[in-house]
Amino acid sequence: MTLAIAFVLALLVIAIALFATERISVDLITFLLLIALVSGGVLGPQEAFAGFSSDIIIILGAIFVISGALRETGVLDLLGGRILKLAGTSQNRLLLFLMAITAGVSAFMNNTTVTAMFLPPTVGVARRAKLSASRLLMPLAFASILGGTCTLIGTSTNVAVSGYIRKAGMPELGMFEITPVGLVIVAVGMAYMMFIGKRLLPEHKEASLTANYSMREYMSEIIVLPNSPLIGQKSYDSDLNVLEFRILQIVRGERELVPGHEVTIAEGDTLLVEGKAETLMKVKKIEGIEFKPEFALGDLHLQSADMRIAEVLLTMQSELHGRTLKEARFRQYHGITVLAIYRQGQSLREGIGDTVLRAGDLLLVQGEAERMEGLHAHPGLSLLGQVSEPLYHPRKGLLTICFFGTAVLIGGLGVVPLSIAFLSAAVLTILMRCVSVERAYGFVDWRLLVLIGGMTAFGTAMEKTGAAAYLADLVVQWFAPFGILAILAGFLVLTIILTQPMSNAAAALVVLPVAIKAAHQIGANERTFAIGIMLAASVSFVTPFEPSCILVYGPGKYRFLDFVKVGLGLTIALTIAVLLLLPIFWPLKAAAQ
Repeated sequence: MTLAIAFVLALLVIAIALFATERISVDLITFLLLIALVSGGVLGPQEAFAGFSSDIIIILGAIFVISGALRETGVLDLLGGRILKLAGTSQNRLLLFLMAITAGVSAFMNNTTVTAMFLPPTVGVARRAKLSASRLLMPLAFASILGGTCTLIGTSTNVAVSGYIRKAGMPELGMFEITPVGLVIVAVGMAYMMFIGKRLLPEHKEASLTANYSMREYMSEIIVLPNSPLIGQKSYDSDLNVLEFRILQIVRGERELVPGHEVTIAEGDTLLVEGKAETLMKVKKIEGIEFKPEFALGDLHLQSADMRIAEVLLTMQSELHGRTLKEARFRQYHGITVLAIYRQGQSLREGIGDTVLRAGDLLLVQGEAERMEGLHAHPGLSLLGQVSEPLYHPRKGLLTICFFGTAVLIGGLGVVPLSIAFLSAAVLTILMRCVSVERAYGFVDWRLLVLIGGMTAFGTAMEKTGAAAYLADLVVQWFAPFGILAILAGFLVLTIILTQPMSNAAAALVVLPVAIKAAHQIGANERTFAIGIMLAASVSFVTPFEPSCILVYGPGKYRFLDFVKVGLGLTIALTIAVLLLLPIFWPLKAAAQ
C-alpha cells in the first residue's frame, strides 16, 4: 500500500464517519474532502471540480425544478388525494394502490419529493379510515425508493452512475434500459410488503395530538386576579415569559384571543400556559394569579373556531433545516407557535426555540386556521392530515406535465441529449409562468448536487492513486474461489452496507471504481457490475437513514427497530432478485476481444 492509497482510504473512513454522525452537512463534508484531495496533491483543481461541470448536474437540477413545478401547480397533491380516495378504506386495497401508484410516479421523479407529496393525503385517509398511519407510511417510503429502479431518472443515484460509467469508457445508460429489472424489483417488493411486511408493521392507536407529544404535564390554566402584576403586560413579553412559560391562549369572557405583540393581559383573563414542569412552582409564587384545579388538557383547549393545532413535517427543501426557530423567527414570520418537536421517537418540549431542526422533524403547531393554510405555500413544510381539495392550477399543471412528458420521450429516444431535453422542459415551465424563477431555485437540492459532483471527483482520486485497484485485489482474493457471481454479490453487499452511513449516490460512487476495476481483472462484464452496484444502492431498507424513510419516521411514530424488522427481510429478498436478474439482461463475462 502506497502513501497515496493510505491517504485516500483514510479520507474515505473519515468521510463515512462524518456522514454517519450527521453533525456536519453533507455538502460541507464533500467540500472538505475536495480541499483535502487538492491540498494533498492527489487531484488538481480541474480534476476536483470536473464533476460539477458534468451534464449529470444539469439533468438532476432540471428534474428538481420540474418536480417542484408539479407540486406548485397542485398536480401531485391532486393525484395523491384522488387515488387514495378511490382506494377506499380497506387496508389491503389502500396498501396495494398506494405502493403501485407511488412506485409509478417515483419512476420519473425524485423519490423524496414523491414521498413528501403523498404523505399528507396518506395520513388524512388513514385517519378517515380509522387505520394507524404506521401501517401505510413505511410502505409508502419503500415504494418511492423501489420505483426509482425503473428508469434512468428515477433516482439521482442512477443518473450519477450513468455519468460515471460514460466517463469510464462505457455507453451511458438508456432511459429505459433498466426498466424490465426495475419492474420485477417493484413487484417483488410489493409482494413482500403485502404478504410478509404488513404483518411486521407496528400499529399505533390514534391518540390526541397533545397525548402524542406528552404535553399534559407541561400545560396549566391560570386565572388573572384583580391585583395581578400581569395586568397590562403584553402577552409576548410578560413576567411569565421571563420564567420560560409561553402563553398559548387567552380566554376573555366569551372570546378566545391569539397571543400577539399587541394583545395585553387583562383582569379576569384565563391564560393557557406551557413550560417546564420544574418551573411551575416559580410561577405559582407570582402574586395575583390562581391556578385552575383539576386541569385536564386536551386538543380542544388549544383549538377554537379560529385557532387550530396541527402537525407540520419538515422536508429536505425546508429553509428551517439546519436552523433554529429563533434564528428563522418562525413565530414572528408565520404567526404560528411551535408547541413541541417530535424526532425519532422522542418528543422535545424544552428549549425548542434553540433546537437545530432537521429534515424529518415533526412540529406540533398552534395558530389561526388561515395562517395554517398559508403553510402550503412553503415547499419545505407539509401540513399533515389535510384531506381537503388542494389548490390546483389546471393550465399550469397540464403545461408542466406536457413539458416533462416530452422531455422524457425525446430524451429517451435519443432525439436530443437528456441534459438538453430536461433543461428545456425546466426553462419552459418558468417561461410559461408555471413556477417563478425564485421558487425554481428553491426547489433544487443543492446539497445533493454538491455531494454527487464531489464524490465523482473522489472516485477519480481512488482510480488515480491506485486505491480502487488495491481494494479490488482484496475483494477478488476473498471471493474468486466462488466464481464471478460471488464476487458480484460481495460488491452488492458492500454497497448496501455503505448506504447506511452514506447517501445512496455517495455509496455507489465509492464502490463503483473498485467494482469496475475488479470486473476488468477477472474478465467480467464491467457494465453488469456497474448496474448491479447502482441497483444495490436502491434496495437497502435495513435502517431509516434514506431521506424518504426519514420523512415518514416521525409521522408514523416508528422506532429504529421497526425498520430493521420490516426492512431486513425485504433487503435480502431484493438482493437475491437483483443477483438472479442481472445475468439475464447483462452477461456476466466480458465479450471476447
